[in-house]
Amino acid sequence: MGKFTVAQFPCLSDNYGYLIHNEETGETAAVDTPDAKTYNTELQKRGWKLTHIFNTHHHWDHTGGNKELKTEGVKVYGPANERKEIPGLDVPLTGGDCVDFGGLKADVMDVGGHTVGHIAYHFPTETSVFVGDALFALGCGKMFEGTPSMFWTSLKGLRELPDETSVFCAHEYTESNAKFAMSVEPGNADLVSRYEEIKEKRSRGEPTVPSLLGLEKKTNPFLRCDISDEIRKNVGVTASDSEETAFGKTRKAKDTFRG
Repeated sequence: MGKFTVAQFPCLSDNYGYLIHNEETGETAAVDTPDAKTYNTELQKRGWKLTHIFNTHHHWDHTGGNKELKTEGVKVYGPANERKEIPGLDVPLTGGDCVDFGGLKADVMDVGGHTVGHIAYHFPTETSVFVGDALFALGCGKMFEGTPSMFWTSLKGLRELPDETSVFCAHEYTESNAKFAMSVEPGNADLVSRYEEIKEKRSRGEPTVPSLLGLEKKTNPFLRCDISDEIRKNVGVTASDSEETAFGKTRKAKDTFRG
């Protein structure tokens, strides 16, 4: 990946922690901070020094390590719309901003819906996007604060990124998400194949994250609820429903799914 190295490791019960290391400058960013102890262990193991914290949203399992990890020289970046809830925030960000990470550019995307101010960090030259809880492998975050219209706009924005983009999400929810996806689009051959691969990976204790955005476009029901007749039928979308209503019905179906 050129100048860009990503270290991925489990945190808490089902979070993933990420460290992004700029090989040319030696700068290192934490993407969210579920657990400071785990991050410090990973930094020490690699001989990396933390310089940045990139928060995606305010939930405790994404900001809980901010205070401990924010030592001298570490800057905290995060959503401007959640500035009061991001511990130690130095640089508030909104969609359209650009973060310079030692010459590597991260485009900030507004992906509100899970929380109102949620942002993602897209590194176009590294074909990588760090999405927090906005988009998951075969899923999306629960709609705690946003509206269907807001969340659907956010997901469409992510869907517009190139197929070869690696999607780094914050939780290992894929097998559970796959069961729901199969319940609403069992006729999707790409999904059926992916589900088998996911079950095999998880049986070996392997991560299913990151995933390629192109695969998400083919299999993730929350990126397909405007184009898949099968999904729309199975979640009760009518011909007169708007796209955001179709998304809202798909999200509600997932919220009540007990597969």
